[in-house]
Amino acid sequence: MLAAMGGGMMNSIAGGGTLLTFPALVALGVPPVVANATSTVALWPGSLASFWGYRTAIQGIRKWWLHWAIPSAAGGITGALLLIFTPEERFAGLVPWLIWGATALFMLQKPIMRWIGGHSGASGAGNDPEDVERSKPPLRFLVYQFAVGIYGGYFGAGAGILMLAAFEMMGLRNIHTMNGLKNWCGMNINAIAVAVFVVSGIIVWPVALTMAVGAMLGGALGSRMAQRVGQVWVRRAVVAIGIGSGVAMFLKG
Repeated sequence: MLAAMGGGMMNSIAGGGTLLTFPALVALGVPPVVANATSTVALWPGSLASFWGYRTAIQGIRKWWLHWAIPSAAGGITGALLLIFTPEERFAGLVPWLIWGATALFMLQKPIMRWIGGHSGASGAGNDPEDVERSKPPLRFLVYQFAVGIYGGYFGAGAGILMLAAFEMMGLRNIHTMNGLKNWCGMNINAIAVAVFVVSGIIVWPVALTMAVGAMLGGALGSRMAQRVGQVWVRRAVVAIGIGSGVAMFLKG
């Protein structure tokens, strides 16, 4: 439950919550594909709580909600189906690389965002929600969001970082608006993925429901505390867990 609470908080702030919950489930002896699906189900209530905490930040861009929901949901169902049809042994072989890749994204998030901010050529438009409301999301970013949705439905760790980078490239600068839009997209990706996993019958429900409570608490706290609490040590702990769990699963595989 503590891993789920931490995962909910991390997803609310920047992403990477799966780096906490997935290794915890595998450590309990849950097979990797089942652990990934159970982790997604457990964290989804946290994404709902996070979205609710940021709802006022994106209230002024309601016309954008549908634009981003469609590629997010479409990508989410595609990724979830890919996971269902991936053999357990093959997914187990991919897991260390997925974890290390997500950990690298998590470590490099700030340098990437700074680099994109310096090279995007954006004029700063997007600070005001009314400016965003009058514009339309470029098609290439919606296609990109579909690809992020596939990854989110398949594994998910680091998907929030990929979305924040895209919003930065679009010229958005208000971090509350960016986080709110990220949580909205993540909620749609995982909602459709959760439906696929539930229908498939591979969820470990006692564990998922227990972790869901922690994820909701973490998501609600994270959305409120994102600007108040120093995140340096939390980020370092997540990186250490990501590297360590990737090594452990590589050796086990």
